[in-house]
Amino acid sequence: MAKKTTKTKVTAKPAAKKAAVVKKATAAKKATAVIVESLLKAGQKAPVFSLQNEAGEKISLKQFSGKKLVVYFYPKDDTPGCTKESCDFRDNFARLKKSGVEVIGVSKDSVASHLKFKTKYSLPFVLLSDPEGKMCEAYGVWKEKSMYGKKYMGIERTTFIIDENGKIAKIYPKVSVTGHVEEVMKDL
Repeated sequence: MAKKTTKTKVTAKPAAKKAAVVKKATAAKKATAVIVESLLKAGQKAPVFSLQNEAGEKISLKQFSGKKLVVYFYPKDDTPGCTKESCDFRDNFARLKKSGVEVIGVSKDSVASHLKFKTKYSLPFVLLSDPEGKMCEAYGVWKEKSMYGKKYMGIERTTFIIDENGKIAKIYPKVSVTGHVEEVMKDL
């Protein structure tokens, strides 16, 4: 009996150590996300990016110099909330364009997924594919989320208005889809 008890204790220690390591790694990720988020404020230069759009073309922030830009980050193509948000931008795109505003949607979905999503809903603006999450991290939208008690990392729905000089004019964190586009248009 004593040997079994010893084995149980020995086996439990590595599991406890592993849990502690995972907990520390998660805490480090949270701290990094908070630091990145706190660094981005209105008036600062927007982080530069160069990613492929739905057609596989490289699109960069530099291409929008001299124009106002709305960059909205969303979790996943063709899901209910993301579709509603994208279609709201589509439905107001003519008004935005008339005001000299460009729109870009960003998620970690593939170029092929973006092309399918854009075609299905006739989206008239650029969708950028960020499969490695570099732009998501630079803009501080890659965060720990929770659903049904399970924690995971994902894109927090966030919108940025970038002015003609490449500076962040406004940040909308934790976007609620309903009424969001109207709120953005009022602030432009």
